[in-house]
Amino acid sequence: MTPNEPLVYVVDDDVAVLDAIRLLLRSVGLQAATYASAADFLGAFDPEQAGCLVLDIRMPVMSGIELQERLHGMGAMIPIVFVTAHGDIPMAVQAVKSGALDFIPKPFRDQDLLDRVQEAIGLDRQHREELADLAALERRYESLTAREREVLELVVAGKANKVIAAELEISQRTVEIHRGRVMEKMRARSLPQLVRMTLRVRTPPTP
Repeated sequence: MTPNEPLVYVVDDDVAVLDAIRLLLRSVGLQAATYASAADFLGAFDPEQAGCLVLDIRMPVMSGIELQERLHGMGAMIPIVFVTAHGDIPMAVQAVKSGALDFIPKPFRDQDLLDRVQEAIGLDRQHREELADLAALERRYESLTAREREVLELVVAGKANKVIAAELEISQRTVEIHRGRVMEKMRARSLPQLVRMTLRVRTPPTP
């Protein structure tokens, strides 16, 4: 398996539940890795691995909520689907407010779990694509010279070429050349797109 192929991590202290979920996921062609404790999962977890986490909310030693907090502290962005007993639903709601994708009360319908897992895998794929796009955009920004960045900032601020030329004490033609190079290096097809790119580099999205 490569890191790009989705893997569904399943953490539950009930071995029978682990086996049932693993078989269910494999029946629809999804790869699963099961763990009977949060500690076992943390020992095997690879943040570079695409996929999601199906997590029991109430477990001994380290609960699902505590594991969620630990993952947040690590900066891990893996989508979490909690599986919870009826009495733990208020706790599960709080987990969703803290960033979990959703929760499913036990006993759950197989299709409900599969739907949430597919949604989580899709969300993970979207996050990874956004981060890859941002990394490529940052590399293009880093390729700009110091003068090109000065011109970029003034262009994004909405200033005309002649104003930029006056502020930087260079000719208007030189501004046009720098501006053209900025557009080319950033691969921007229009000024609005260049503005959006620049804002994105300044304020990258949080996981």
